[in-house]
Amino acid sequence: MSKKSSAGNSLLDDFHHALRWERNYSPHTCSNYLRNLRQFADWLDKQSLALESAGEEDVQRYTAQLFRKGRAPRSIRRCLSALRGFYEYLISTNHRQDNPAREVRVPQPARTLPKVMDVDGLMQLLDTEPESDLDCRDLAMLELLYSSGMRLSELVGLDCDGLDLKGGEARVLGKGQSERTLPVGQKARDAVARWLPIRNAWAAADEKALFISKRGRRLSARSVQLRLRQFGLLHHSDQALHPHLLRHSFASHLLESSGDLRAVQELLGHRRISTTQIYTHLDYQHLAQTYDAAHPRARRRD
Repeated sequence: MSKKSSAGNSLLDDFHHALRWERNYSPHTCSNYLRNLRQFADWLDKQSLALESAGEEDVQRYTAQLFRKGRAPRSIRRCLSALRGFYEYLISTNHRQDNPAREVRVPQPARTLPKVMDVDGLMQLLDTEPESDLDCRDLAMLELLYSSGMRLSELVGLDCDGLDLKGGEARVLGKGQSERTLPVGQKARDAVARWLPIRNAWAAADEKALFISKRGRRLSARSVQLRLRQFGLLHHSDQALHPHLLRHSFASHLLESSGDLRAVQELLGHRRISTTQIYTHLDYQHLAQTYDAAHPRARRRD
């Protein structure tokens, strides 16, 4: 076994810095890229090969081995994405002239339709009267997730000053550190307004987060997942309740009412329309003119 290339390790560190601070990739994405690259580097090292000088045949043999070990096509595609990004970086910094991963392909994984909740069932769940302060908080999270279609990470990262209850808008920080503004329906605004006095009584003096624990600190993503699951069980939901289910339901229900794929793409924060097109299996109704008219929870009571 050869000694690992110190040049390769140095280039990995430089690549990580470029991803995080120059391209504004999230820490989670950077961690995944580096893990895939180090696994490839370990495989090369066992064959006395260096990461910085690997060829296309090496990449092909590596992906073939991943297949033989039962790695899912989607996982291999993510690995290849990391490799392509790394070697493109080496080209841009004059360490290589070619990208050995550029032409390597894996089968396209089958895309499954996202699960969604029935509108009537979801309305019944959301119309539940909170029985405790925690219930009040959890219901506000549910309403906000369904009202805006925001991601779990965006909900957890939302600060009080990022939500304009009067204007009905929320500013969230999405993938790639891109900020976007989302509409917030009346039902969600009412639920958050009920939660705010409780939140202010619990919050530590320096805490900015909208959703916090009894200890006064920002809720973790894992805590939100557990609380929503418990909320669903407590109120006899037919489906396991989780943040992504609400995001999918938001997209599907809004498309059913509006048929405006581009608008839903913008609201979900998808970079590519093809990502949003997974929802187009739905039978569209008439085109809604505004968000309030299209979204079940955004309609004001007369």
